Amino acid sequence: MTREDAYRDAVARADARRAALVSSALAARARIAPARLKQDAKARATATMMDGAAYAAAKVQQRPAATAAAAGALALYLLRRPLAALFRRIYVRTGNRTEETSETDNG
Repeated sequence: MTREDAYRDAVARADARRAALVSSALAARARIAPARLKQDAKARATATMMDGAAYAAAKVQQRPAATAAAAGALALYLLRRPLAALFRRIYVRTGNRTEETSETDNG
């Protein structure tokens, strides 16, 4: 092998390594692109929510009575003001039952 052949071989190896470096840099740039990071975060969040939903569904199937009680308590808490207003109206209607008479005697 002559020196000229060794030089050409070294240049070819250097070019190949340079191409590999550029390719690696481009791949790294693509991995940290904002759109890619957003897509990865969205995929992870979706997977986490799906896992959480599956876990919750499994727990609901294990304890349906406790789930129903918790859902009922939550519903009562969320509807406390409308229910209180309803019961106040019912109480007032039942407490104000007077006969239909006029306020004057000759009426």
